[in-house]
Amino acid sequence: MPYDYIKSPADIYRKSFALVGEALAGHEIPRPLLPIAKRLVHTCGDPSLVEVLDWSPDFLDAGLKGLATGLFVDVEMVSAGITARFLPTGVKPVCQLNHPDVAGLAQALGTTRSAAAVNLWGAALDGALVVIGNAPTALFHLLEGVEAGNLARPAAMVAMPVGFVGAAESKEAVAASDIPYIAVHGTRGGSALAASVVNALALMARNESQE
Repeated sequence: MPYDYIKSPADIYRKSFALVGEALAGHEIPRPLLPIAKRLVHTCGDPSLVEVLDWSPDFLDAGLKGLATGLFVDVEMVSAGITARFLPTGVKPVCQLNHPDVAGLAQALGTTRSAAAVNLWGAALDGALVVIGNAPTALFHLLEGVEAGNLARPAAMVAMPVGFVGAAESKEAVAASDIPYIAVHGTRGGSALAASVVNALALMARNESQE
């Protein structure tokens, strides 16, 4: 028996964002950040996500500038969720998690591979956009390195690690720092949500509609 459903990708996309817009109508989200909020909700299918969405007042400008400079992610799953054609010319996600030096460095530091990989971002981290969608340890390690002067300071951070150990605490630490950020507080987060913020920023940089 044939089912009655929308088949056109363009129609699905338009209707999805229209429904997301209706779902968010009662929430107080600054208009400049609404495209990001819509894309996050579109990604997870849950309008209640905006109730734990948090950002610093300077995130949008800092995030756009950072994206134009460089893009660093904690895991390949974040890279996979970023639409390459949206990104500024010459910008590609950098993930060092699978670098051959990372396992040994993690053992020496007594931490996770995700955290150790942050050390390999080097001077290129200066003024770039950092996107954490998986590992709280990477987020903590980055903050510690910046505060100690051992790591270059990024322009902004997308803080969306997920899980029950350290995720909520790492995002609270980001919110207490002086680095511009956007975060989903609590245990929720993940690579898809983190990547969706990058996609939204990239479209905004191109002055293209999200819908």
